[in-house]
Amino acid sequence: MSATTRPAPRPADHSPDDPLPPSPTRAGGWLPVDSWTMTRRELAHWARQPVQVVVGLIFPVMLLLMFGYLMGGGRGVEGSYIDFIVPGMLALTMVFGLEATMLAVTQDLNKGVIDRFRSMPMANWAVLVGRSVADMLQSVTGLVVMLGVGYAVGWRWGGGAAGFLGAVGLLLLLRFAMLWIGIQLALIAGKPELVTAVQILVWPVGFLSNAFATPDSMPGWLGASVEWNPLSATATAVRELAGVPGAVGDSWASQHAGLLALLWPVLLFAVFFPLSVRRFGRLGR
Repeated sequence: MSATTRPAPRPADHSPDDPLPPSPTRAGGWLPVDSWTMTRRELAHWARQPVQVVVGLIFPVMLLLMFGYLMGGGRGVEGSYIDFIVPGMLALTMVFGLEATMLAVTQDLNKGVIDRFRSMPMANWAVLVGRSVADMLQSVTGLVVMLGVGYAVGWRWGGGAAGFLGAVGLLLLLRFAMLWIGIQLALIAGKPELVTAVQILVWPVGFLSNAFATPDSMPGWLGASVEWNPLSATATAVRELAGVPGAVGDSWASQHAGLLALLWPVLLFAVFFPLSVRRFGRLGR
């Protein structure tokens, strides 16, 4: 009696008309689909951890109100300090919140979640791309909140619609580059308890900038360093697009802030994206 070939069994929760699930031996999936699956996973965390999301949105608002009112104006600022500080805080918001990304990555590493994803038939680094997309969506939310608070405290956009869209694009470009720095630092740290120590490396980028004061009001050596900060370039470019008086100084970095606001994020991304992908690919080896 000849042997007959039987079809592969289907899962119990599938109907006979459903297609068979993909083979687990498939080398990899399609990156956009797998990345969106990972993005939805990260977005689902928002509903389960709303306090963390709200705190991340409120913290830059508190800084804006504190520096804008409690601390008085900044030295060397022409015109209204609110007009000066709001674009700076918009840029600073693009740096804040990286600790949440770093913590999420390290928690997945230590809970074995990354290992399970790597064993599935999906694109190898879709986890990182999905994490970055979810972070960018949260960054857009934070940017909208900050714009609303800025409007509430009296700040008004002084440029045109094209300039506004250009400013938003520069802000999100900076965030995207900083995000991959955070992912790389998280992969280096490896453990959630080390995130606090590693994130200290990110804070100087935020506060050693012109977000709160002009470089002209600082000691010469410090002011020169501040002007070459990637965040300072973005903040100056946004102020220039918004028509803030005295936004552009006499230095080369200030006068070419728009160019630097494009080049800095591209350079940072070109360095840290491949480093992150390579380190992620070596996990578990």
